[in-house]
Amino acid sequence: MPTAKSNRRGQEQSRKEKLSSEKSMSFHGRPAVMMMEKDQLRRPKTLPDLLPDRMHVSLSPENKPKLTKLLLKVTVQGSVGAVQVITSSENTVADLIVAAVKQYVKECRRPILPTTDPSSFDLHYSQFSLESLGREEILLELGSRNFFLCKRKVQAETEATTSSAKCSKEVEKVSKAGIPWLKFIGF
Repeated sequence: MPTAKSNRRGQEQSRKEKLSSEKSMSFHGRPAVMMMEKDQLRRPKTLPDLLPDRMHVSLSPENKPKLTKLLLKVTVQGSVGAVQVITSSENTVADLIVAAVKQYVKECRRPILPTTDPSSFDLHYSQFSLESLGREEILLELGSRNFFLCKRKVQAETEATTSSAKCSKEVEKVSKAGIPWLKFIGF
């Protein structure tokens, strides 16, 4: 009398025979023997073959793709984050200053700039760099994509001297006013 176990074994064997016959068929319903007769398996073309074309191209200086645009980050003094500027690779530092100031004002960043005149700003490699970059230098040759924009040194020095000159003039006015004890205080 057939038991449940023996019945299952019979089903498993018939299933294995069925699978082995199906395995010999290809995806398209043809037997694998016919597919092997051809030297190459036929595959549907869904994407163009990009790899063989790239293997033939050698990267010589003439064949290298040229950069047309650069993404540069300029941090403005006192600002929290950097302004991102997309510019041409042939542009100069002066062009970058103009674009960074324009973008900063457009985004309504804080703190508000004292002036939007690009000639009153200098561009540095970082906030710790003492020397400013020359305005004629080409951006691609600088070797950096991050810069720091701050007020021009010359203006900062002239403002400091004018503020100290104002202070000394006020002291002279007070001393002429007749308060004698101010003469002993050195300003």
